Amino acid sequence: MDERKRDSIVAYLRRRMDEFGIELDDVAAAIAQDQIQQKSARYRSATGETWSGDGERPQWLKQAISAGQSVEHFAVDGAAQSTLAAGPKVDWRQDPFAGSRLATVSSSTQDGR
Repeated sequence: MDERKRDSIVAYLRRRMDEFGIELDDVAAAIAQDQIQQKSARYRSATGETWSGDGERPQWLKQAISAGQSVEHFAVDGAAQSTLAAGPKVDWRQDPFAGSRLATVSSSTQDGR
């Protein structure tokens, strides 16, 4: 961004802050609060919505789970690692059949080969 454009935006923001009585301390407090909320988030959606893991699951997470996504997919910084089962780790990104009926073949069928 060039310097003139930046200065223009800063001047506009200062005028609007004066118009609504917003002080720099108010802005700093709001930023600090946002940072605290971001740090306490255990799960985050692609659109930036967060959930701490406490209370009822938010609607965006319920919809993602009902669509077949795992809760761990939305974990922030490995926050949900403690909730993972001790089962085998599978990297489905490399499986061309992930999500299809071919990926749901039971182990008893595979043993009979």
